[in-house]
Amino acid sequence: MENTTEISLREAQQLVDQWIKTVGVRYFNELTNTAILMEEVGELARLMSRTYGEQSFKESDKNRDLGDEMADIFWVLICLANQTNVDLTAAFAKNMAKKTERDHTRHQQNEKLK
Repeated sequence: MENTTEISLREAQQLVDQWIKTVGVRYFNELTNTAILMEEVGELARLMSRTYGEQSFKESDKNRDLGDEMADIFWVLICLANQTNVDLTAAFAKNMAKKTERDHTRHQQNEKLK
C-alpha cells in the first residue's frame, strides 16, 4: 500500500474501496456498517471518559490508542460514504460553507466562550 501519511479525503475513499475489494471481499451492508460505526464511537467514548473524564481505566482499556480509535470511526464512515455514493470531499466543503454562513458571528457572541 502507498504511503498514507498525507492523503486527501478522496484518496482515503479510494484506498478503502480498493482494500475492501481486494482484502475485505465486499462491503458489509449499510445497516451493519451503521451499527459498527456506533460500536466504534462507543469505544472512543469509553477511552475519552477514562483518559479525560473521571472513570478509571480497566485492564482491557490500558493499551488503547486514541488515534487508532478515531481512525476506526473514520474507516467505517468512509465505507458508508462509498456505499451510499457520498463524495466526502464535496460534502465536507458544503458542510464547512454551511457552518461558516450559519455561525459566522454566533460563537464570537457567545458569552460562555469568553
